[in-house]
Amino acid sequence: MADREDQKMTDTTLLDTHKDSFVHLHLHTQYSLLDGAIRIKDLMERAKELGVPAIAQTDHGNMFGAIDFYKNCKKNGIKPILGSEIYFTPGSRFDRIAPNKRKVISGQDEQESRHQIHHLILLCKNITGYQNLCKLISKAYLEGFYYKPRADVELLKEYSEGIICTTACLKGEVGYNFFNDQDDRAVSAIKKLSDIYGDDFYLEIQENGIPEQAIVNKKVISFAKENSLNLVATNDCHYLTKEDAAAQEVLLCIQTGKTLSDENRMKLSTSEFYYKTPEEMRESFKHVPEACDNTLRIADKCDVEFKWTDDAGNMNYLLPDFKIDTGETTAQFFERQSSEGLLERFKGPHFTKLVASENWESELKPVYFDRLKLEVDMIVKMGFEGYFLIVSDFIKWAMENKIPVGPGRGSGAGSLVAYSLNITNINPIPYNLLFERFINPERISMPDFDVDFCQDRRPEVIQYVIEKYGEDKVAQIITFGKLQAKAVLRDVSRVYSLPYSEADMLAKLVPDELGISLGEAIEKEPKLRELEEKDPKIRQILKISLRLEGLLRHASIHAAGVIITDEPLVNYCPLFKGREGEQVVQFDKDFSEEIGLVKFDFLGLKTLTVVDNAAKFIRRDEVPDFDIEAIDLEDRNVYDMITDGNTTGVFQLESSGMKDLCKRIGPDNIEDITAINALYRPGPLGSGMVDDFIEIKHGRKKMAFPFPDLEPVLKDTYGIVVYQEQVMNIARIVGGYSLGQADILRRAMGKKKKDVMDEHREIFSNGALERGFDVDKARDLFDLMAKFAEYGFNKSHAVAYAYIAYQTAFLKRYYPGPFFASLLSTEMSNTDKVTIYINDAKDNGLLILPPDINESLWLFNVIEKINIRFGMGAVKNVGEAAVQEIINNRAEHGPYKGLIDLCERINLKMVNKRVLESLIKVGVFDSCEKLNRRTLLEHLELIIAYAAKRQEEKALGQFNLFASVGVQSSSAADDLNIIESADFDEKEMLTHEKQLMGIYVSGHPLNKYGDIMKQMSSMPITGVHQLDGHDKRDLVLTGLITEVKKILTKKGDKMAFAMLEDLESKIECIIFPRTFLEFEAMLETDEPVIISGNVNLAEDPKKFFPNKIQFLKDEAEERVSAVRIQLDVERLHEYSLPKLKQLLLSYRGSVPAHIILENCDARARLPLGEEFLVNPTPQMAAKINELLQDNSVKFVIDGRIEDMAGVTQ
Repeated sequence: MADREDQKMTDTTLLDTHKDSFVHLHLHTQYSLLDGAIRIKDLMERAKELGVPAIAQTDHGNMFGAIDFYKNCKKNGIKPILGSEIYFTPGSRFDRIAPNKRKVISGQDEQESRHQIHHLILLCKNITGYQNLCKLISKAYLEGFYYKPRADVELLKEYSEGIICTTACLKGEVGYNFFNDQDDRAVSAIKKLSDIYGDDFYLEIQENGIPEQAIVNKKVISFAKENSLNLVATNDCHYLTKEDAAAQEVLLCIQTGKTLSDENRMKLSTSEFYYKTPEEMRESFKHVPEACDNTLRIADKCDVEFKWTDDAGNMNYLLPDFKIDTGETTAQFFERQSSEGLLERFKGPHFTKLVASENWESELKPVYFDRLKLEVDMIVKMGFEGYFLIVSDFIKWAMENKIPVGPGRGSGAGSLVAYSLNITNINPIPYNLLFERFINPERISMPDFDVDFCQDRRPEVIQYVIEKYGEDKVAQIITFGKLQAKAVLRDVSRVYSLPYSEADMLAKLVPDELGISLGEAIEKEPKLRELEEKDPKIRQILKISLRLEGLLRHASIHAAGVIITDEPLVNYCPLFKGREGEQVVQFDKDFSEEIGLVKFDFLGLKTLTVVDNAAKFIRRDEVPDFDIEAIDLEDRNVYDMITDGNTTGVFQLESSGMKDLCKRIGPDNIEDITAINALYRPGPLGSGMVDDFIEIKHGRKKMAFPFPDLEPVLKDTYGIVVYQEQVMNIARIVGGYSLGQADILRRAMGKKKKDVMDEHREIFSNGALERGFDVDKARDLFDLMAKFAEYGFNKSHAVAYAYIAYQTAFLKRYYPGPFFASLLSTEMSNTDKVTIYINDAKDNGLLILPPDINESLWLFNVIEKINIRFGMGAVKNVGEAAVQEIINNRAEHGPYKGLIDLCERINLKMVNKRVLESLIKVGVFDSCEKLNRRTLLEHLELIIAYAAKRQEEKALGQFNLFASVGVQSSSAADDLNIIESADFDEKEMLTHEKQLMGIYVSGHPLNKYGDIMKQMSSMPITGVHQLDGHDKRDLVLTGLITEVKKILTKKGDKMAFAMLEDLESKIECIIFPRTFLEFEAMLETDEPVIISGNVNLAEDPKKFFPNKIQFLKDEAEERVSAVRIQLDVERLHEYSLPKLKQLLLSYRGSVPAHIILENCDARARLPLGEEFLVNPTPQMAAKINELLQDNSVKFVIDGRIEDMAGVTQ
């Protein structure tokens, strides 16, 4: 393509240089989500092959891909034309009209047609046009979104400068009305647009084989000639080649939730919407060649040039000015704030021991001020002081408003300035954390603080930033989900009507490897290749899936990123509207950063909420001035608890693998927990690093250093290179690198580019020689560093998270009640986690109490320091407003005496019948109410009516005469003539709890079978979820079958999905047809079962595939060879033995039983005779356990005999 500057100088046009070419001005890339199937890189290759001078991108209603498209075009020497096919409404964008029954054109979205939503192509001529299109699309989303982001005439007029307009496809207002024989409306639309855009308005025609299009073309061409209007030819490209038409049709089905068998689905009715060659386009429009010529003329008009850097090539960052009202410059204010902040830190708990040291003033304190000066000078020199002040400001605001803030994450924790400004809460110097790991003076790029806030209150901080800098200058960042290997298989299988079970099976054949492609999966998994060869339908699904894989699927909001700018955002980019009305930048984080937008990460971390709420409980009940920052970081009891593996609920350390690593390492300090965080990754675990670390730490292997000078760098990790910061320090000490150069070396090692590594090896060796180090050893050290750099972890991040881990461990060790109450509150909606944490709380000696009307809060509450009371918020149908009404009244007027008292006192509109029914069923009134649950439910309407009448009387000033003179009247229950019914039995009560709270609270149907289940299963279900590996494992599990869902396969066979639940957790079971046929009846039982099957260890979450299902009692009969009953002589009552005898005789069978009698001094074994041969069912064991008030019954299974030491015959 000729250089455009030369073109301008000689007035050369594209018609002169490319007279037979063609520019596609109506084209949809994959950023037309689940509609366009053109990948930008593929488009560039095809465009270069065809030698076209320019291309336009006109995605539906958005500019998501504008920067991606622009940069790729520039890279490939093709002129980018930025634009969009916007959604347009003839009325007002603020209208929300009811749908009509207008005729739907082939391929049209039904919602668009019913709501009068048309299409219109807008292209940017220049930067002004780009900014206007950004503003127009933003307002379409933020003000006009109704099914689609709609613009109206007002917006077209306001933002017309620098814009070229074409009338789009059959969905355009012109084409639609011409087709519907409403020519007057079409002409009116043309006049309206022509008046707005003048010479930059074009009537669009297409040749795509659609019958309706031929009708419209004829009218459009005729009108254009009669009225001297410009024509332009387009092809509405949705896919790259004609062969991709089938894949794009499937893509549309994925978007609309339809299948290919649905005749009414939205579709492109021909296969002509591909990226045609200039020859094909000119052949199609040979009757109107000027329509093709005009594509080149339009391309000449369009010349958007972005300038994102200054003359020196440095990025122009679009940061707002931090307002300072002290008369200081930003640099002066920043320097003063940093210095004053450090002095404040010296007064805090982190420095209590240091300040008390003899050498504080003479040696230690100067180290801090020297480091601070070095950092401040570097930050000011690089122009980043404003960024630091902005971050510090919103963090200080959060702290002032009691919003928990994390200690830091990522490399930012290595900055002393950040610590002084309260951006981080980690003192970097004791941990040898490096500032240059965060900001490298030799590689200028904007620093990036990731800040953790309490998850619940994170939006408040974002709102503060919006109010401080202006709503028009703050937005969150878009992110895109993709059709990855498993997801695309599931989506395409659904479109081809493949039964769910088969689609699920197909997706599960894709290995669980991060980032694996479908092509790689087919290569690695023989079963996939076998299905591809044998089954034509699967072959087609795989073929289409391969074509669609990697395309963008949907837009959502980045978990943390927020953009803050100096000018209104729409001057730089278009905006998008999130589901909750959030203002969102349309470019993803990478492209946002490439144009100079600065991202601030506001992350939500639940653990901060746990720590904060636990501290509030502690201050309420135990230590009024408790400060989590002042806890002892060297407490031996805390490290012993971690070493014991008692870390369920402890931040970062609660997985089974982490527990095992904690046991093996046996941490003694924060450095060890930091190392655990860094080492628990596949690379270090598989390389032998972890084993060496453990052996040296425990003295079983000698610690050694490559050079004695490296001892200060490596001693905390026992001579092992664990952290990236260690690599940088080694390069500085041995190789003579500056820390900035060392950071570049670290990055190079991570990328493993041989030529770059060879260059650095020489630099490192020469530096070692100059410093007197053995060169051969230095080269060996370089190779060792390169190896470990592959696994090296960011120590700054590891220290920050080790700090939070220690805090949660400290709380669990010393304040278990507040810790578990807070932990359970953050997971209240996740019944699986609630179950795990409740079991762990019980194991740690806590009592878990059901919800209570006089002790429960909305969330979990701490009772008597070590007991935990369920929150009423855990009960279904009970809203927070209702609970707050109950709590407020209780606080003001005292405890409730029962249901009637409550109903007389509270607002019955807020706490309605449905709320009260749920509360009664889970027993919240049990502690204060004489009447039982069933009775309260049966008389609830009567009680509510009575209470409402009493409230009405009180409001009218009426009163009880007898009560006023001290005469005791009858109770309300007597007044209402309530007769008590028999209460629900235990099973019914537990069922209510399960239905309304998701878990069993006061008991569990399996409690009485616990020991038997433990003996007969491979492991608890919790253990299954913690298994690691990639193979399949045969297991035997026990529990209750719940949530059964039966379906039919494509062949008409029955199968089912169900949950198997034990005392600790649950797992999904997939019962395939063969197993279903044999064991269907077992799926309906509410009795405990024992299931044999297998689990795929690579799956997450795990699923269980049964091949045999039996009643637990039947399996027990088959496998139990003896029954042992353990009796504590001191706990026997006079009726115990006769009752035991009666129970044994009622379970006659063929298995021998014997009694183990024991007291504090001895044990004795008493075999029972043939008269007492028993049938060893779980029910028998449960009844004996209930009688003896202990887990007294043990089954001897498959000949496994318990240790008989100390037992006498």
